[in-house]
Order: sequence, then C-alpha cells, then structure tokens
Amino acid sequence: MADKDSFLHLARPLGPAPVGAQPSTAPLTVTIQPQAIFSILDHSLRRPADQDRVIGTLLGTRSEDGTEIEIRNCYAVPHTETAEQVEVDMDYQKQMLALHLRANPREVLVGWYATSSELNTFSALIQNFYGQQGDGTWPHPAVHLTVSTVPGEPIDSRTYISAPVGVTAERAADSCLFIPVPHELKYGEAERSGLELISSAKDREDRSQGIITDLESLERAIQHVLDMLERVTKYVNDVLDEEAEPSSALGQFLLNALSLAPKVDAADIERDFNAHIQDVLVVSYLSNTIRTQIDLSNRLATAALTLGSSDALAEGGAQREGGGDRQKGGDRRGKGRQQRAQEA
Repeated sequence: MADKDSFLHLARPLGPAPVGAQPSTAPLTVTIQPQAIFSILDHSLRRPADQDRVIGTLLGTRSEDGTEIEIRNCYAVPHTETAEQVEVDMDYQKQMLALHLRANPREVLVGWYATSSELNTFSALIQNFYGQQGDGTWPHPAVHLTVSTVPGEPIDSRTYISAPVGVTAERAADSCLFIPVPHELKYGEAERSGLELISSAKDREDRSQGIITDLESLERAIQHVLDMLERVTKYVNDVLDEEAEPSSALGQFLLNALSLAPKVDAADIERDFNAHIQDVLVVSYLSNTIRTQIDLSNRLATAALTLGSSDALAEGGAQREGGGDRQKGGDRRGKGRQQRAQEA
C-alpha cells in the first residue's frame, strides 16, 4: 500500500474447523497501552547478539463482539530461529499464560508480537499457533504486532490479523494471509506525565532525568499551555493576514476547544481563588487547633492519673506506719501486765 494509514478489510476465508464452530470475520480496531511497547523494547535490548528478532505474547481485553482489542501487557517467549526452522517453547508459553491469567483474571490472550517488520513463513507458523483452538484465541483472530527496533530510526509499529490460505488442511496449517488493521497508541494523563519525563532525557548526554517536584511540574504544564496558545495565536494572525492557508477542519477544532473554556472574568477568577485560599487556611487553622486540644486533653488526663496514684500511695504508707506504732504500743502494754503478775 502506498499509504500505511489506509487499510483494506477483507472477509477472512474460513479454515478447517469443527462442525458448528465459526471464526470471527469482522474487522478489528486495536488500542495499545504504552507499557506494552516499553516491555517489547526492553525485551529487544536484552536479546542475544546473534538473534535478529524476539517474540512474545500479547494480553489485554476484548469487547463482547470481538471487534475492539486493547493490548495492556505482554511477556517474552523463548524461541530459536534459523534459516531452515523455528522453535518456540510452547510449555513455557502455556505456563506463563496460566500464571498471568491467574494474577490478572480480567485479561485474555489476544495475540503475539515480534521485533521485526518482516512477515515470512515462520511468522505464519507462529500466527497459526496463537490463533489455534484450545490454548489460542479461537474463534477470535490473533493479533500480530510488529515493532521495528532499528537503532537511530523512529519506532514503527503495525498490527495484523490473518486468514488461512491453502487448498488442504495441512497446507493451511503452515501458511496464512496477513491483513493490516488500524491501531492506536493510547495513554492517560498519569502515563502522559511519565512519558514526557522520559522523553526529556533524550537531550541529556547521560540519558537520565531526575524526578521533578510538583511545583516544577506545574510550571512546565503552564509553560506548555502558553506555548500552545502562542502557536494558535500566530496561526490565526497568519490566516487573517493571508499569510497562511486557512483550514476549516483546524478552525472547527479550535472552535470546539474554545467552547469548552468557561466564560468568566479575570476578576471573578482572582476573587474565587483568594476565597479558596482563605477557606484552605481556615480549615488548616481549625485542624491545628483540634490537634492541639486533643494533645492538651491527653496530657491533662495523664497528669491527673499520675498525681492521683501518688497521693494514694502516700496515704497508704502513712496508714501502714500508724498501724505499726499501735502494734508496738500493744506489745509494751502486754509485757507490763506479765511483769506485775510475776511480782505478785
């Protein structure tokens, strides 16, 4: 195809299957999470020097009708590949799949990846292995993701599904037709911050980047917004001055973006911000007051218990001393009576 962003969807021919089992023939839309791409790149960097490409298993979620797939995770699968044959550790694949599904029960097997854009006979064998019945993705098609990892060149990713070809069941088992399907790399706000932090290390010689503080992150975000506003302002001025070609699609996009902004005055924003700051300060003052009061109450209660136990101990000791004196006096009186009786 001349344009890699245009796709031709074909109905997949039905391969050999048991009676009553029909594979899905609907086109697919694939969404890829960034952590899956990072795992693939890390696997490619750690490969042996004599290995051209590495493969692994893709896991994620699938819609009820099977037309939408989200790739969330992946893991490496050992394999050896020569010019004559390819060997995949199927036992390792089955054990790792069982362990992963036990740890992530919401994810399912969706396909496999390879760090090479080349599609050959070995790719067809591995594709049929992942799309088989039982331990494969049947009746849904297996997704094949290719990621180019050539140093110094941009990362190129493509996704395919396959259709079996061949006049016999034996011939269809080792051959297939790869059909391109559209895919999208999607990430959230939290992942976007991490990606921006990682991408900022490309301009440093040591390829490292320290963790920035919340204040620095806010400053970068504000600076990024100011840069975008400056670009938009320049484009609008160039269109008004007839120095740039107007675009109705871009104008509609800017109109939709501006319509989401609240129409409030700067004075109202400043007043609301100051009121919010005052509310925060009042809540902080009240929380500190309550904390101080609780601490003071605990200390007073501890002091009362300590003083009360000391008085009780002192009073008990005085009573024991008085009792001892009375006992000594009684002993002296008893000895006096015995002496008088002996004299008589």
